Amino acid sequence: MMSITNSCRSALTENSYTENPSQEEIIKLVTKNDLQGVKKALENNANVNSEDTNKRSILLIATNNGNIEMAKLLVEYGADVNLQADNMDSPFLYAGASGQVELVKLFLDHGARFDLFNRYNGTALIPACERGYVETVRLLANTKNFPLNHVNRLGWTALMEAIVLGDGSKKYQEIIQILKDAGAKLDIPDFNGTSPVQHAKQRGFNEIVKILTSEI
Repeated sequence: MMSITNSCRSALTENSYTENPSQEEIIKLVTKNDLQGVKKALENNANVNSEDTNKRSILLIATNNGNIEMAKLLVEYGADVNLQADNMDSPFLYAGASGQVELVKLFLDHGARFDLFNRYNGTALIPACERGYVETVRLLANTKNFPLNHVNRLGWTALMEAIVLGDGSKKYQEIIQILKDAGAKLDIPDFNGTSPVQHAKQRGFNEIVKILTSEI
């Protein structure tokens, strides 16, 4: 008798989930990267913009976990690529900061906003420059109307961040060239009045100095 009752309860629980998936259920499914489970939940009216206790949307959770197919599925069902969590991350901002170029492109194609900033008041481009994500930088720098010269809370543009927090290696040289070619201003100083070329000289980044001072 007990086993029959338990079976009935299991069936009821499953039917309840199928007909009206809760926010907690779809968060668990996304976290587990259960594509079929998430698709079923969305087909049964689960909220595609569900958030956890830190206000991370399920799209941000998928992006945090690098689950590209999950992110694509959520976007297909209308997930908002701009929702910001308590720490100010959004799917778009985090994708840029983590160099997930495929997701950056996806989010650009689905309404990524350029007037929302991370906890450092920075764009998706600035941390991509800092971390040497060349292809992400190339994509964002060549995106129409992207704010190349935005200054973050530290007083740095994307160009400045690539110099101050980079190591002057080939990938950072390439990033500086990409930004230059895209029309970034090369002379915006930090809050202390030190210019990008001065920072590059102080660090012995001779190739970057050449790029910054060359006419080409």
